[in-house]
Amino acid sequence: MTSRERRLVLINAAAVCAVAAGTLFWQHAQRPHTTAFEPPGEDMCIVPPTRASAAHAYDPASGLGLHDARPIPADARCAVCGMYPSRFPRWAAQLIFDDGRAHFFDSPVDLFLLLAEPARFDAQHRGEQAVALYVSDSRGGGWLDARRAVFVIGSRTRGPMRGPDLPAFADAASAEAFIAEQGGRAIGFDDITPTLLSTLRDQNHARHTH
Repeated sequence: MTSRERRLVLINAAAVCAVAAGTLFWQHAQRPHTTAFEPPGEDMCIVPPTRASAAHAYDPASGLGLHDARPIPADARCAVCGMYPSRFPRWAAQLIFDDGRAHFFDSPVDLFLLLAEPARFDAQHRGEQAVALYVSDSRGGGWLDARRAVFVIGSRTRGPMRGPDLPAFADAASAEAFIAEQGGRAIGFDDITPTLLSTLRDQNHARHTH
């Protein structure tokens, strides 16, 4: 094959590729984009490098108050570890700032980790701007005011990150019923000290860091 023939073959091949790429682009543009986002079946804590996450904006059309607990968007990622909180409705938590923007978490541990270092995970808000904190009721479902919830520490139950977590309950009776089944002890919001949180962080996240 002469050099001229080789050039013609290459030019023709490039033309075919260009046409194929254009066809695929056109087909993608014509495809309806109404399919709802679904998180992957397998989820894991990835502990991304320290970086700030953008909080989710308040939707005035939702019918909810500015600081009310809201449904977790399917595509929301935990601001601390990168998991999909919508996959863990009995563990999920959320934090809402005074401007209505919110962060979502796959478990109470990560909510408390953001509260401990807000600037690490959100460059736009300060810790004192967090006006509403919610955790999921582990026994009955629904949202609880995290400041009034009863947490259980030291149980045999493992959270979404495959480590010890802080299942939350609406009252002491519900927490004690859980303790009778899974062990542990009941604590309140103010009992979650920096030392305790550091231990939970290491038990959940240390093996995922690089």
